[in-house]
Amino acid sequence: MKNYGFIIFFSLVMVIYALINFYIIRRGLSVVGSQQPLRAVLIWSVVVLASLFVIARFAERICINQLTTVMVWLGAFWLAIMVYLVLQLALIDILRGINHFIRIFPDFIITNPEKTKKITALVVLSITLLTVFIGHLNTWFPKVTDLSISIKKNGGSVKELNIVAFSDVHLGSIIEKRHLKGIVNQVNALNPDVILIPGDIIDEDIAPVIKNNVGEVLNKLKAKYGVYAVTGNHEYIGGINKAKEYLSNHNIHLLNDTAILIENSFYLIGREDIMINQFTGKKRSELAEIIKDVDTAKPMILLDHQPFKLEQAQNAGIDLQLSGHTHDGQIWPFNFITDLIFEKGAGYIKKGNTHFYISSGIGGWGPPIRTNSRPEIIRIILTTDN
Repeated sequence: MKNYGFIIFFSLVMVIYALINFYIIRRGLSVVGSQQPLRAVLIWSVVVLASLFVIARFAERICINQLTTVMVWLGAFWLAIMVYLVLQLALIDILRGINHFIRIFPDFIITNPEKTKKITALVVLSITLLTVFIGHLNTWFPKVTDLSISIKKNGGSVKELNIVAFSDVHLGSIIEKRHLKGIVNQVNALNPDVILIPGDIIDEDIAPVIKNNVGEVLNKLKAKYGVYAVTGNHEYIGGINKAKEYLSNHNIHLLNDTAILIENSFYLIGREDIMINQFTGKKRSELAEIIKDVDTAKPMILLDHQPFKLEQAQNAGIDLQLSGHTHDGQIWPFNFITDLIFEKGAGYIKKGNTHFYISSGIGGWGPPIRTNSRPEIIRIILTTDN
């Protein structure tokens, strides 16, 4: 019963996904023409590529091997290729529609339609593949975003706190051990006092993480006061109990609707992801309930994966909230959608006395590609009035 909403959403996504790929096939066939061998190659290539990611994700729940990994990678790349093919094809169809009523195409395009189709197809495919290639390279070079925040509270013995944060790693078949090593090395090089991870450390299925012993790399994260995290929606999608157990066994202190006092100086507060109700039937605690025994005169840092209802943190007197989830759209133009859904799609915002930072993430879901933003590590120098 509690998963009906997810099933309906997934079914709707699959229908839209099928229609998009059907559109690509139809437009491709208009270029190929009546050449039967090429028509068959085109149809089956799109059908197979479009099916790989979904099939591989289900197959990984049964077994993990080289074949399922290759299928995930190929299917994930197709997701990005599909997006940029559709965007260009739709733009071309819009221009064709306009040209039907108002002549905008020059004669050299109209006089030889077959040649125009082939050249256009080559240009569209070249732009798509180049964009995807550059977007993939981008995922390997995280930037460090520096932020200085002053809190008008007494921080006790901690007058200055070097916080290093990153979100949305999505460890699995795509973001794996080699990729994580680079992230861990870059994080440790910043000499953090505390490392904070606001959710989605694990992707949809923890099996590849366990099989490849990715936790060995997580264990190498080092900070004076430790490594703290909260759950994200993907930990719930993949199986929350196994995810929590694995992270807890590998140097990650999970804040499950709880607050802890560090060095008698500042509080770390963590909220369960809002997906807890959908996947377990439980409700996450209200923020006011979590901090009822907290000394609000001390600095309070909140981790909450999805940046909804920012006013809750503001009303509770939270000094700094760190979130993720949005990926800043990850692939252009989806950033426009995240900007519509969330009050702040990515970056820094201040509401009253509460500072917020919504990370664009350091990993990503699906395609190992970023065309809208750089993967990021956040370094926050937090000073207090002592």
